[in-house]
Amino acid sequence: MPQTPSHLPQSFRLRSGNQMMAEGALQAGCTFFAGYPITPATGIFKTMIDLLPARGGIALSAPDEISAIAYCIGASMRGYKAMTATSGPGWALMIESVQYALMTETPLVVALVQRLGPSTGGATQGAQGDVLLAEYCTSGGYTLPVLCPTNARECYELTILAFTWSELLRIPVILLSDKETGMTIESINDTSLSRSTSQNRPANFAFRDLGSYNRSDRRGTYYFDVPHEIPPFAPVGGDRKVTATGSAHDKQGRLQKNSTETLDVLKHLEQKIHWRLDDFVSVVSDLQPSATTLVVSYGVTARAAQSAVIQARNTGERISLLVIHSLFPIPVKKLTHALQGVDTVLVAEENISGLYRSVLERYCKGKKVRGVNKIGSMITPEEILVALFEEPWQPA
Repeated sequence: MPQTPSHLPQSFRLRSGNQMMAEGALQAGCTFFAGYPITPATGIFKTMIDLLPARGGIALSAPDEISAIAYCIGASMRGYKAMTATSGPGWALMIESVQYALMTETPLVVALVQRLGPSTGGATQGAQGDVLLAEYCTSGGYTLPVLCPTNARECYELTILAFTWSELLRIPVILLSDKETGMTIESINDTSLSRSTSQNRPANFAFRDLGSYNRSDRRGTYYFDVPHEIPPFAPVGGDRKVTATGSAHDKQGRLQKNSTETLDVLKHLEQKIHWRLDDFVSVVSDLQPSATTLVVSYGVTARAAQSAVIQARNTGERISLLVIHSLFPIPVKKLTHALQGVDTVLVAEENISGLYRSVLERYCKGKKVRGVNKIGSMITPEEILVALFEEPWQPA
C-alpha cells in the first residue's frame, strides 16, 4: 500500500467498496455508465449517476440489465470508456452481450457484486458463488480477465487496472466483488490514492494515413498481422465502415464459417490473452521460509485468511499466505512459487463446493488440497484455523 509522504496533510473519508469502485472508474477516465439497480451493486449505480454527468460523462438508468450492457457496448464502439454494474441475476441476463463484446473486441468493464444464489437467491446475503460463472460464461471457454478486490481501497485501484486491461486488449474485463466488500464502509486516505488514469485503446491511425480504400478497408478494426497483436480500434460512425458482428468473421468483419482466416480470428481472441499472461498478475504473497502449508483466498474471505495466518504464526506455526486479486487468467507462476516446499494447500472461499479450488487443484500437483467452505455468512478466522489444524483451535 502506498504511503502518504509525511509532509502532506492526510485526508480521510468513509466510503464503501461500491463507492470506491465508481470513483476508480471516474479516475480511470470512464465516460459512459449504464446500469439497472440491483442489490448489492446499487451503490455503484448511484455513485455513477450522481458523479459522472457533473464530469461531462453520460450515466443512464436502463430499463433492465440487457439494455444496460447493450448501451455500454454501443457507447464503447463509439469510443467511450464504458462500464456497467450488476449482481448474479443481472449477470445471467448480460452473458450473451458479454460474448458479443468479446467477439467484436469491444472494451468493456463489468462490475459483478456477488450475492447468495442461485436464481434470485438472497439479495442481502453475501457469497462468492459467481467465480466460475464469471469466467466460464463464454461458448468455447475463452479467457476473460477477472479482478477481485478484498477491501474498499482495492476496489478503487483494481477498477483503474480493469479499464487499462480492457482498453489495451479490447476485451471485456470483470470486476468480481462481493456484498461485504461492496457495502462495508471503510476509512479511505484520499491523499495516498493513485491519481493515474487507465491507458487508452490503440487508435486506428491506418484509416487516416493509408491512401488506398481497398488497403485501408483491409486493415479494418479486426486486422492483425500476428495472432497476439491487438487490432487498432476504429469507432463506429467514423470515417470508415466498421462491421460489428457477433458471428464468426474474417479480419474485415465479413461473415465466414470455416475459412482459415476466420479460424485465425477466433484463435486470436484467446492468443492475445495468453501471449500476455505475465501482465495479468495481481497477487499479495506473504510467504514464510520452511512453511509446509499455504493458505489461498480472495475477496472478503482473504481478510479472514490473513487474520487466521497471523494468529497461527503467533503460536510458532510456519504458514504462507497467497491472496489472489487476478483470479483469471490463473497466476500460475506466482502460485507455483508459493507452492515450493509446501505439502498442504488450504483454499478458503464462501461457497459450497470450493469453486476456485476446483480450478487451482490442477496446478497443485503432488500437494494435498483442502477447502474451507460455507454459505449464508462469512467465513471466520477461527473456522480457517480449525481447518488448518483439523482440530478445534486453541489460541495461545
